[in-house]
Amino acid sequence: MSFNGIKGILNAPGQIPVELVIAYFAIALAIAFFFGRKTGGLKGFTTLDLVYIGIGAAFSVVWEFYIGAFLDKFVPSTPFVSIGFWGRLIIVFIIVGLIRKVGAGMLTLTVYTLLSDIFHYGFSGEPLYFFYEALTYGLFLDLLTAVTGGKTFGIISFSSRSLKSIKSVSVTKIDEEEGIGQPIRSVSYIVPALEGALIGALWAIPDPIFYDAFLRPFIYGGYVDWAYVDFNILAYLPGDIIAGVIGGILAYIISKAVGQ
Repeated sequence: MSFNGIKGILNAPGQIPVELVIAYFAIALAIAFFFGRKTGGLKGFTTLDLVYIGIGAAFSVVWEFYIGAFLDKFVPSTPFVSIGFWGRLIIVFIIVGLIRKVGAGMLTLTVYTLLSDIFHYGFSGEPLYFFYEALTYGLFLDLLTAVTGGKTFGIISFSSRSLKSIKSVSVTKIDEEEGIGQPIRSVSYIVPALEGALIGALWAIPDPIFYDAFLRPFIYGGYVDWAYVDFNILAYLPGDIIAGVIGGILAYIISKAVGQ
């Protein structure tokens, strides 16, 4: 017996134990509610924030399933290259960088899942995919926002003393009153790039681990090939890290340009 196309298989060969998956999502939900209450939840989002989320989610769907799918035709089929996924990653990074509020990542991925169900996948397998997208990809970004105190992909200001300690950087101008050096462009991109690389690496994990090793057999049946799972993690990491670096830097540039 199945529900909405979900067979509910829990003993497929190689499948991750359901207890571990439940534990992860329970902890993820607890973290989401904790930071949500701490930061005001949906009440903390402005109308402009919601507009950003809607536009970002919609463009992510357009990119991944239409533009990216078209561009993929010109690239050999390989797990090392995923133009559609990389585009979505960069778009979501930019949206979270513009908003910089806990919950922006999860809400963007929730709206993305809804739109992708409407225009591409259909609603078979729901509501599992809502939890999957929001509490993996979205939560990773929101945890970064929480850890950085809302300065996700933010601008870094270096004091004149700090700048002098970086021998490879020459300071061209120092504010005499404040003692703050003008941010050097090449240096100011370091933290956005590092944060982007970190989250990009984390984005390489959910599809092989949560989907291939649990959700796919749980919903559709079959078995888990752990050699395939391990290979995909290693295959996804380089491209996702590079896309994460690009996404972090673009989020920094765009948020600075629009005065966020």
